[in-house]
Amino acid sequence: MQEVVKGIENVGGILQSIGSRRYLLVCDAAFPHLSVSLPPEGARFDQFTSNPLYEDVCKGVELFNREGCDAIVAVGGGSTIDVAKCIKLYCRMDPSVNYLEQTASDTHIPLIAVPTTAGTGSESTRYAVIYYEGRKQSVTHTSIIPNYAVLEPRLLKTLPLYQKKCTMLDALCQGIESMWSVNSNDESMKYGEMAVEYILRHWHDYIEHNTDRAAEMVMLAANYAGRAINITQTTAPHAMSYKLTSMYGVPHGHAVALCLPEVWRYMQEHLGETSDPRGEKHLEAVFARIERIMGSDALATFLSLMEALQLPSPVSVSPQEDLETLTNSVNPVRLKNNPVPLPASVIYTMYKNILNL
Repeated sequence: MQEVVKGIENVGGILQSIGSRRYLLVCDAAFPHLSVSLPPEGARFDQFTSNPLYEDVCKGVELFNREGCDAIVAVGGGSTIDVAKCIKLYCRMDPSVNYLEQTASDTHIPLIAVPTTAGTGSESTRYAVIYYEGRKQSVTHTSIIPNYAVLEPRLLKTLPLYQKKCTMLDALCQGIESMWSVNSNDESMKYGEMAVEYILRHWHDYIEHNTDRAAEMVMLAANYAGRAINITQTTAPHAMSYKLTSMYGVPHGHAVALCLPEVWRYMQEHLGETSDPRGEKHLEAVFARIERIMGSDALATFLSLMEALQLPSPVSVSPQEDLETLTNSVNPVRLKNNPVPLPASVIYTMYKNILNL
């Protein structure tokens, strides 16, 4: 069971309580500029890219074992936490065999995650993403949910404005998607509702005024969104977003937010085609629940937020080729979590609308 703790000053006490003598600090290049104080670590690992490679993780595993570490503290965004999760999962495996091909089991290595962005909620999920031979690898195991999620809102204060917008939108989209996912349950619904409600209530103060209270609530919203997605997994907007990011360099949260309105609009017009075993009435009730939080025209509320944040669509220089590439890129496995099936022809049209073609 994960424990959510407020305040980075508690990391030392956590390490002491679990009996750690030497921990591995996993962090990114921004760590030295965060002005935070942590107990002296056994080793520091920051040799990985923003889209971490399998080879990067291997280096982290080697360092963890060479230094005799007994715990991991991850301080950073989603990629940093993903690297730490994989180091935890792989550190007891045979290094002579590809870790991705081995059977994963709980290593019981304590993992403390301190997010420095409010977006993916990775500090509370069983998922990690790394890249092997140029291809995205989704790593999933319940044991990589960090034992402790330490929320420190002041770490958000110095984020670049565009990054704040993108990560916040990722959390908002995860909250919404978790609510309509075919895998939703009562617990995930509550988490998703809180994520959406907190972001809508505090986004303006967070983005425009950078207040402490707004930062605290948006960070908590992102954590709730992560907890929700940990149960439900993501749906079509996320499945459609990844190629937008790789083709146009659009950050993940921005890309998801471009896709979500198209999926939302189509589903509302095709409720009777739902694949959710709970049926059309259930999906109608979910949309009504979203509207109770976001207003009677929830989709319009979302679009107004996008307009206020001034996040444009990417520009395509080879429209026909791009549309075909984008359509063929969508992972059908991720689409199975979407409550209304999306044929390839529909996805093609959605991308056409996203690119304003």
